[in-house]
Amino acid sequence: MKLKKSTVNNIISFGIVIIAFIICQSMISTGVMKRSLRGQMIPICVYIVMAVSLNLVVGISGELSLGHAGFMSIGVFSGIIASAWLQSAFGLENETVRLILSMIVAGVFAGIFGVLIGIPVLRLRGDYLAIVTLAFGEIIRNVLNCLYFSLDGKRLHVAFNNPNIPGTILVNGPNGAKDVSKIASFPVGFVLILFTLVVVMNLINSRSGRAIMATRDNRIAAEAMGINVTKYKMMAFVTAAVLAGMAGALYGLSMATVTAAKFKFDTSILVLVFVVLGGIGNIWGSIIAAALLTVLPELLRAFADYRMLIYAIVLILVMLVTNNPTMRALLGKLVPRKRNAQQKGGVSA
Repeated sequence: MKLKKSTVNNIISFGIVIIAFIICQSMISTGVMKRSLRGQMIPICVYIVMAVSLNLVVGISGELSLGHAGFMSIGVFSGIIASAWLQSAFGLENETVRLILSMIVAGVFAGIFGVLIGIPVLRLRGDYLAIVTLAFGEIIRNVLNCLYFSLDGKRLHVAFNNPNIPGTILVNGPNGAKDVSKIASFPVGFVLILFTLVVVMNLINSRSGRAIMATRDNRIAAEAMGINVTKYKMMAFVTAAVLAGMAGALYGLSMATVTAAKFKFDTSILVLVFVVLGGIGNIWGSIIAAALLTVLPELLRAFADYRMLIYAIVLILVMLVTNNPTMRALLGKLVPRKRNAQQKGGVSA
């Protein structure tokens, strides 16, 4: 039985990710990996999920979103609150189960906000869409700076610009969440990457995915064929928001202290850099770029004050190389060409 090309590609992709996880996990368990690099494993998982999910919007849907960090911040704080509430209200002490449930809750809340934001935003195009998503990301950050959450047994209290609420403070406005229970783990981060790849790759290869790409390539032609452009762009946007929220929960529950100020415009741009550097629409490129650029500052720590300068130079050089026609031609030779249409019974142009 001959497998489809997309199925083969998916099997190869998952196989490479699993092999990479086994290598990293063995290096951690045997103590070969340095402590500084071990601390980067969860952020690498987080940013891989962020890059792949943003690529679904930017590369597959063809819309420029600059507010992806906003969905991550929603996931961070909803995940932290859900984890504390599950432990306090239900006595759930199993960290892995609590982490997974918190990530699901975070994904749901991020998805709800994705729908609320997507309804007005996705009717815009081009630069207008980018500016509005940027504005929404900043609105989310500033609203989180004014929210206070506390837990009193099973009761969760919420206040806006009022720190005087009963119970144990979970989120303290601009001071964020402190003394967070650090329950995030690298294996769960690896599972989240696999889940993200399953969702994104199956969506791309589905009928809905082809409709999303059709709206990207020619919106007018897609509308003429009866495709609901807003519906399919909303599908990609909300899916990306859910995945970003789940990644945010993983990130928040790996930090002892986290504030909303962490998720500024800079974070959205950083994730966009991963997408552009890896290739817009290229899922594997996003994974590689996110992993390398997350760990690169740590590898350059020996250069002290010059490490970020070297980091910036590396970014510029990589962008120049990947956009060089000669290098593109060289890479094209390494990729097997498709068979001629005549070999498939078609007529070549």
